[in-house]
Amino acid sequence: MLLTGHALCYGDNVDTDVIIPARYLNTSNAQELAAHCMEDIDPDFLQKVKLGDIIAAGRNFGCGSSREHAPLAIKTAGISCVVAKSFARIFYRNAINIGLPIIVCDGDFHNGDALEVDLSAGMIQNKTTGESYTFPPFPPFLQKIIEAGGLMNAMAGGDIT
Repeated sequence: MLLTGHALCYGDNVDTDVIIPARYLNTSNAQELAAHCMEDIDPDFLQKVKLGDIIAAGRNFGCGSSREHAPLAIKTAGISCVVAKSFARIFYRNAINIGLPIIVCDGDFHNGDALEVDLSAGMIQNKTTGESYTFPPFPPFLQKIIEAGGLMNAMAGGDIT
């Protein structure tokens, strides 16, 4: 699976409270959540993001609460994947469960970099700088979950082994 988009960059310790602030957790409507995605850390996020764009971040992305709303808001806002130096474990799992690819990579990205992510090969090409980065590709069963759009969709299809 090949993903392309421009980088939207954030630092370390981006927690779920700034991904989707608690004041919006009275709904599980994905569109409503996406309308407030990242607004406390980046008020212009929704004006900048284009379908397929990629969040690039530092360490411990998704720390904080275990709310499933955070990866759902990111995915519904149009982000195709998140690349970070590390993730909070529960955020990582919640993201995979909804089919949002989460990539651990020590790459150095800047806002607006054109990125190409090959999930099957475990490769990120920064088309802006010419640099390449590798990451461990997802095992086949996780690739099936992501390609199906999430765990529930994959289970409904009957083949995630």
